[in-house]
Amino acid sequence: MHDVLISPLITEKMTNLTADKGKYGFLVNPKSNKIEIARAIEKKFNVHVESVRTINHPGKMKTQFRKAGRYTGKTSKFKKALITLKQGETIEIFEQV
Repeated sequence: MHDVLISPLITEKMTNLTADKGKYGFLVNPKSNKIEIARAIEKKFNVHVESVRTINHPGKMKTQFRKAGRYTGKTSKFKKALITLKQGETIEIFEQV
């Protein structure tokens, strides 16, 4: 089985969501589904997940112009998950920020 959680999202926007609404963001494996994400969060942090929302970001085409010519490539695709926990529960790694 693939690893579901890659890393937590610690950005200014996610910090505001965590403080106001109790939502947490994670980068997850693009092959994982909402049930696998919820189980991984519950097992790793010992909390109860209320809802999971996922966002797939496709890779973008990028072009660079250099002395040697034109290079075309693609950025990596990734998947984000927004987790809502039951009322009163927190994840400690986000509290330290």
